[in-house]
Amino acid sequence: MKIALDPTPFHHDFSLLELPRVVADLGYEYLQLTPHVDMIPFFNHPKADDDLVAKFKKACKDAGVGIASVLPVLRWSGPDEDAREAAVRYWKRAIQITVDLGVNVMNTEFSGRPEKAEESERAFYRSMEELVPIVEREGIDVRIDPHPDDFVEDGRAAIRVIRGINSKNFGMAVVACHQFHMGGDLPGILRTAGDLVRLVHVADTMDHHRSHGLRYITNPPGNAVRVHQHLKIGDGDVNWDEFFGGLGELGFYDRDDTVMVSSVFGEDENADEVSRYQLKTMNDYITKFKK
Repeated sequence: MKIALDPTPFHHDFSLLELPRVVADLGYEYLQLTPHVDMIPFFNHPKADDDLVAKFKKACKDAGVGIASVLPVLRWSGPDEDAREAAVRYWKRAIQITVDLGVNVMNTEFSGRPEKAEESERAFYRSMEELVPIVEREGIDVRIDPHPDDFVEDGRAAIRVIRGINSKNFGMAVVACHQFHMGGDLPGILRTAGDLVRLVHVADTMDHHRSHGLRYITNPPGNAVRVHQHLKIGDGDVNWDEFFGGLGELGFYDRDDTVMVSSVFGEDENADEVSRYQLKTMNDYITKFKK
């Protein structure tokens, strides 16, 4: 298993080419390349040319940091056909960037719209018809997260959709702080997914179902919103014994194809301290539950 840092909290203070050194200085051996305005931004065409890709690869090598995964977020399930077709084009370039970086793991979100779930699922599988052959040819392993506000949010439903792709090159990303939107039964979801779980994000959040649904309040009442956080371990309601223990039962820690990412976005003012805390705490839990 690789342990990586998501460097998003540092995007505003450091350039793209400075990020590998930041990650190394915080004690991590790997980074996750998340959406960045100079590489693969949210929802739009990748902005890196071959020269910048080569420079980033060299910056990682010079810092002694590997790239555990590349994370694009694109509208490949968008019910708007023009947006979906564009996302497929953007995905093709993102795959090429990943290959050129020497990386074979990509993780992403289902995207689409929950209020148009049927239309979004049709769009998703339409995109798969074009992308699966490319993913398989390039030897990429794609892990998908049922993100809050995607067309599929429930964990077990996500497993079914991934299985429907019918490709060994697609698996599941499980984000701890999304679990209260995924049906709540994280141990059961992990057991059901089994070897499909190949990448996890570690961040805490409060359970918005608690206090009779009043843990968070939005106005006017009844807003169709999804609320969650990416806090450091211990600042929310995630049961970390269940999370790390469930991964231990799957043998997640002993596999060479799995990735664990520290994914805290809610405490940028203390990002250095939080990143180091996350690394130590994750390793403590791994030691506790590793079979």
